Amino acid sequence: MQNAPAPSSPGTHPAVTIHAIKAGCAGCSMQQLCLPMGLDEDDMLRLDKVIGRRRRVARDERLYQMGQPFRNLYAIRFGHFKTFHVNAAGDEQITGFQMAGELLGMEAISGERYLCDAVALDDCEVCEIPFSALEGLFAQVPNLLRHFHRIMSQEITREQNVMLLLGNMRAEQRFAVFLVNLAARYSARGYSATQFQLRMSREDIGNYLGLTIESISRLLARFKKLGLLSVEKRGIMLLDPVRLKAMAAGTTTCSPLS
Repeated sequence: MQNAPAPSSPGTHPAVTIHAIKAGCAGCSMQQLCLPMGLDEDDMLRLDKVIGRRRRVARDERLYQMGQPFRNLYAIRFGHFKTFHVNAAGDEQITGFQMAGELLGMEAISGERYLCDAVALDDCEVCEIPFSALEGLFAQVPNLLRHFHRIMSQEITREQNVMLLLGNMRAEQRFAVFLVNLAARYSARGYSATQFQLRMSREDIGNYLGLTIESISRLLARFKKLGLLSVEKRGIMLLDPVRLKAMAAGTTTCSPLS
């Protein structure tokens, strides 16, 4: 088992080698965040036999599209994705941003069709996991089924948190929650919790948070003025994580956007 990736500069991922591309679950640095978490070596090898090809997805390429038949879950080995719904009028609503160690396609299990589009925000690689084969493995590996239920529960919690984010929070709290969440996820992957790149555009962030792109720009300028962060293009450095977390929790506020 490899160690977690060492902390790195904003927006980079661990060096990709031929060995890393060919490596299975047992050699994947994301295993402690993905399906193999908590499995012993024999069970991990069983899971590795179920997982299909490793697939490269270029920046701006669709991994799957809303309405397509559901066959695979996708575990992100490296890179970033966004998922979004398209309504009858053709408008996009972003539902989430995903990164290495997370699963894509969970929403399609019940209806057997993907309920959103998944698009790569940079050059990515995913593991294709045929769901029918995975279901067959659940009976043989109870720990895998328990962990899968935990992942599903986390997904439900995430969706509930998004509803709260869009319904009850002021703009600055929404943005603070977004930044704190990103920082925690990067930290869990061995990266810096205070310095990273925003792989998504400001327009995408605004869409996700229910804010205009102008509001996102004003919030970045305001947080910079308050000494909470510094910004250079898409690079973010959190200068006062404690106060930012307090804003995310709603225990401290700044004046409303004008």
